[in-house]
Amino acid sequence: MDTSYPREDERKREPSPLPRDHLVWSIFNTIYMNFCCLGFVALAFSVKARDRRVAGDVEAARRLSSKARCYNVLATACSVLLPLVLAALAITGVVHLAQLAQDSVGFFTYQLNGSDDEDK
Repeated sequence: MDTSYPREDERKREPSPLPRDHLVWSIFNTIYMNFCCLGFVALAFSVKARDRRVAGDVEAARRLSSKARCYNVLATACSVLLPLVLAALAITGVVHLAQLAQDSVGFFTYQLNGSDDEDK
């Protein structure tokens, strides 16, 4: 009975999974949410990653896939956060303008009422 562990060369080496190219996500960002052309840049890196993967250069495909993922995350985050920030600014602007309008109506009402009291 041999209870020793198998040697390195006897172990079955599992091939590392091929990197994802994020092509669908890049196309979505390019067409629907293209903020500062980040979706287009992500699409370019996705296509390069797919080409490198098909050519058999897994390490280059992994690097390019990582860049495509980063640009996709940036494009998605900017495209989701920008409308939220603009909506928040619009809401606070409307509230501020409503408050200014109320204050100005109160000011002019006070001026008119003050002059009526002096005439008596």
